[in-house]
Amino acid sequence: MKIVHLEDFIHPDAGYQVNLLGRLQVLQGHEVQVVTAELDKIPSELTDFFGRDDIIGRDQRFENETGVKIHRVPLFGFYSGRAIFRPFRLLRQVISTKPDVLFVHGEDTLTGIVFILISRWLPFPIVLDCHMLEMASKNKYREYFRWIYKRFITPIILKRKIPLIRVVDSDFVQKCLGIPLSHTDLLSFGTDTDHFKPDPEKKASLRKELGLDPNAFLVVYAGKLDEHKGGKFLSSAISRSLNDPSNRPIEFLVIGNAVGEYGETVESELAGSQNKIVRLPTQRYFDLARFYQMADLSVFPKQCSMSFFEAQSCGLPILFEENEINSQRAEYKSAVTFEPESIEDFRAKLIELSKLPPDEYAEYGKNARKHVLEKYDFVPIAKQFTEVLARTIKQWKTHS
Repeated sequence: MKIVHLEDFIHPDAGYQVNLLGRLQVLQGHEVQVVTAELDKIPSELTDFFGRDDIIGRDQRFENETGVKIHRVPLFGFYSGRAIFRPFRLLRQVISTKPDVLFVHGEDTLTGIVFILISRWLPFPIVLDCHMLEMASKNKYREYFRWIYKRFITPIILKRKIPLIRVVDSDFVQKCLGIPLSHTDLLSFGTDTDHFKPDPEKKASLRKELGLDPNAFLVVYAGKLDEHKGGKFLSSAISRSLNDPSNRPIEFLVIGNAVGEYGETVESELAGSQNKIVRLPTQRYFDLARFYQMADLSVFPKQCSMSFFEAQSCGLPILFEENEINSQRAEYKSAVTFEPESIEDFRAKLIELSKLPPDEYAEYGKNARKHVLEKYDFVPIAKQFTEVLARTIKQWKTHS
């Protein structure tokens, strides 16, 4: 089967869903390509994290390592988190790949809407997915958009029986877009548990390599240090000492680039912290495992990224803000939530976790790994995604 993924933005060094899913689908024996945007007009807050220099070389390295070829299409621009492709160039590129099925990521993007509208005339079927949560939908025009979508786009999806995969357990598509949950498949995010796994034997040597105390309670943050991810929240929270002489020391490993004036403030606070902090730049996705393996706790000061799955797969408990999804994840006693925007609660919960008896704390780590293996192991999940694509091809051939 020839699978083509259509995504507004992809970076070959990142751990986005398409990067991981495409790689695993190649291992399943399929031919996989990705059509996405050029990086020149992508906002710097998205590209600065990994950088855009030598992107052709990086795309080629990704293809060499995974077997997934990336095609980049010029943009008119990027607005409200959405790529505005040059439509004829995009359509020509997609059709030239001759897919058996086109997986369009983002049912509510401009790209997704265009392909829904023209799906009737395409020489292949399309599949959609939805990543959206109500709490993440903040555009001031969202009510107008939803009204239009419900009345003009949703009827097309339902009439043409275009499959839609929900990647988060939310009723967003039904509540906000009028697409019944019965029309959708629920397939979660996840991680490659064969690569991201605990490795206690490496813990001491990896810490020694970075000058970290082998006996410290090591807290890792890996991700963007921008406003959306809570960069200033983190730097402020750990600028004051968290150490108690009667307990084991608390040290930090902070991984990720900080850019612009916002980033300068973050870096200044981290550099002046009263705690031991090791700073590293953004790392490639598959290089992150070793850093999780040396840590005791992973923190997410604001938005929780897919790194959640990688950290938990390595047996790391999580400290993150309380919200609809995180509260569900914390039910398995593998994570702890703190009050949103509360630096003091974040600090208090962090200290509380560092003081737990070793056996009790170890249970959090075991539960984390177990939870991912049971529900978020992306190796079998990727097969389920592929099954939806294969089913779509079969149905399309039957009715075309």
